[in-house]
Amino acid sequence: MREIQQSVCFLVLCCLLLQQNSLALAGKDIPPAVTCGSIVKLKNEKTGHVLHSIDVNYGTGSGQQAVIGSTASDSADSMWIVRSDSADCRQGTPIKQNQLIRLQHVRTAKWLHSHLFQSPLSGQQEISCFGSAKQSDTGDVWSVEWDDGKKTAWLRDMPVRLKHKDTGRFLSNHGKTYPRPIQGHSEVFGSSKKGKEQLFRAGEGVYFAERET
Repeated sequence: MREIQQSVCFLVLCCLLLQQNSLALAGKDIPPAVTCGSIVKLKNEKTGHVLHSIDVNYGTGSGQQAVIGSTASDSADSMWIVRSDSADCRQGTPIKQNQLIRLQHVRTAKWLHSHLFQSPLSGQQEISCFGSAKQSDTGDVWSVEWDDGKKTAWLRDMPVRLKHKDTGRFLSNHGKTYPRPIQGHSEVFGSSKKGKEQLFRAGEGVYFAERET
């Protein structure tokens, strides 16, 4: 049953992406804001790798599903649904500065998660995928931050930082890569620093027209 649900979700995603690609080819504007319900790829400013997860668990630390940086440009494993931490954020509502969100991995329905386990390669804070559509906790909650005070909402292709609510660490990616079975993929980790390794841009994805508030 889970495999069927994942296949249906993937087909729906493909249809939505094709629809937005058609809009772009027709010269029509794709909505610029990242909103509740947006489905996005997040590219790291330093490495150019996208936030990615697959059905491989860490061999150390929590043993949960691994989150990694990937150079693949055509994988649904790099797609994340933007969910608000509050139940009243309807699809199309723009994400504001410091808003609390959860990122749900499209293919596995697990949540971008962090905790006090050490990351495998650099010994910093581990980032994993955890839970399910019906299971989530405070370790899945992140706030969205950016430096441009003139921007009132998270916009596509704008560099932002994702700060973990429980630990205060920022989602990060650097050039250290794994051996097999995820050879060539880079480490994603939590850090207290604020540099290019901590900046991500929402790029390819599915964006919805903004809902008036």
